[in-house]
Amino acid sequence: MKAIQTNKAPKAIGPYSQGIVINNMFYSSGQIPLTPEGEMITGGIEEQTHQVFENMKAVLEAANASLQTVVKTTLFIKNMNDFPIINGIYEQYFETHKPARSCVEVARLPKDALIEMEVIALVKEKK
Repeated sequence: MKAIQTNKAPKAIGPYSQGIVINNMFYSSGQIPLTPEGEMITGGIEEQTHQVFENMKAVLEAANASLQTVVKTTLFIKNMNDFPIINGIYEQYFETHKPARSCVEVARLPKDALIEMEVIALVKEKK
């Protein structure tokens, strides 16, 4: 088992890893819209969703994975009315590759974020 850590995404804000690789599978912790320096970005659901994807891309890269190797995503959102906006942005990042997905509305997220995302992905074979 290998813990994943990159300074291109925000550090964990608790006693956990950004992700774990085991048996060629990557399991991420949830990513919220913090900058790599740990500051909450300003703006609404569009800006927050893009930041979450950029964070996740960085953690996936550190694990030798990518959005194209994601098999499952889970989205936690503050307001289901934001789903059409989130879905449109999601489609920009997953243009042709369509992983399995769950999306749930939650009462509250860490740092009062509007969105959090976690993924499971295949790790690419090292050449």
